[in-house]
Amino acid sequence: MQGKKLYEEKLFTQIHLSYRIPKDNYYRNLKKKLDLRFIYKLTKDYYGVGGKQSIDPVVFFKLCFIKNHEKLSSDKKLIDFCRIRLDAAYFLDYNLDERLPHWNTIYRTRRLFPEELFQDIFDKILLMAATD
Repeated sequence: MQGKKLYEEKLFTQIHLSYRIPKDNYYRNLKKKLDLRFIYKLTKDYYGVGGKQSIDPVVFFKLCFIKNHEKLSSDKKLIDFCRIRLDAAYFLDYNLDERLPHWNTIYRTRRLFPEELFQDIFDKILLMAATD
């Protein structure tokens, strides 16, 4: 008997994103390899103590890494990419039901840091990513 798959969108779905990402996936392995906690210390002086909570600086630099690695030409394309790629969302520590930062937030955050700090952090990330 011929089967026919009908799509019925669910209001609630319970899923562990890690189950959907293959063990040999680039972003899964990168997530294990990178320890980016050092970013908090290097960036804390660029944030105020009050007001609206900003994008997590570790998430920001992971987004920058993805943009560079995937050769994406804009922050809008970056967010669109991360919205549809499960492995990118997993790498960023976002669940499927969480909203990613708005692309304009990435642009504004990039302007927050001096070029030297940005370059220093990004170089460290690239070095960690390249080592085994």
